[in-house]
Amino acid sequence: MDTSTGRPNPAPFTTGHVVSADGTRIGYRRTGHGPAVILLHGGLQAGQNLVRLAEALAGSFDVIVPDRRGRGASPWSGPDGEHAAREVEDLRALVEATGAHAVFGLSAGGLVALRAATEIPELTRLALYEPALSVGGSVPTAWVPTYDRQVAAGRLAAAMRTAMVGLRVAPAFFRLPSFLVTPLLRLVLLLQRPAPGDASTSDVIRAMHHDMALVTELADTTPDYTAVTADVLLLGGAKSPAYFDVALAALVDVLPHAHRVTLSGMTHNDPDNDGDPARVADLLEPFFQGASAVQPRY
Repeated sequence: MDTSTGRPNPAPFTTGHVVSADGTRIGYRRTGHGPAVILLHGGLQAGQNLVRLAEALAGSFDVIVPDRRGRGASPWSGPDGEHAAREVEDLRALVEATGAHAVFGLSAGGLVALRAATEIPELTRLALYEPALSVGGSVPTAWVPTYDRQVAAGRLAAAMRTAMVGLRVAPAFFRLPSFLVTPLLRLVLLLQRPAPGDASTSDVIRAMHHDMALVTELADTTPDYTAVTADVLLLGGAKSPAYFDVALAALVDVLPHAHRVTLSGMTHNDPDNDGDPARVADLLEPFFQGASAVQPRY
């Protein structure tokens, strides 16, 4: 028991890996007991960003949290293309190794889970928090060439600010003028010492290139998801950028078995460790246990 909070101590994590179809090792951390559930993080993240969400679910599920390809324990390999196919193969390897039938995906991770559900029949329950599906150009991408140039020049702090502001998910600090933000970010990157097993911030900044390539590749694929037979829980925050609402509205119209919930006061980043993952877990637990519809408790 954690005497400071009165709550049970978090379940311990183990680590492991699977080998994807092209030979790439996909590393993961794992905790809990019960039916297997896979959590897929979004852009500018790695598996470590969903640790608190995993801990909140560990009392009911065997929770597997991979580093998506291109960061941390899961390096990028192969040509810079076919991002969707590679990530679906990665998820297939995880499903086959763990027996999971349920997946939670945040942002680009939600897009991977959605695409995988058209190809992996074992997936019967999907919870998607603001999947990064671009509908008629809804996801902003004008910032990407600037970001790519900054990464190529080794200006990772500037690239991180460009991505966060460009996607309209930046906290107030990042929206300050670049001449104030970028030097501080540069200092953070210089001094950062990732915990053992964690992806570095430099890793996740560079990996944003792959996430945006995935978004571009799967833009306007909404009609494809009429073939998804899984039960789908579509989640969104009431305070998130409007383009995520565009995607959720399009998906609820085409997915055969979908239920949508909007969470008051929540933002795009709330499933993350620094947000309110316990509130997200309160919806995921009954859904992954078989509830046909769930409602937020607060």
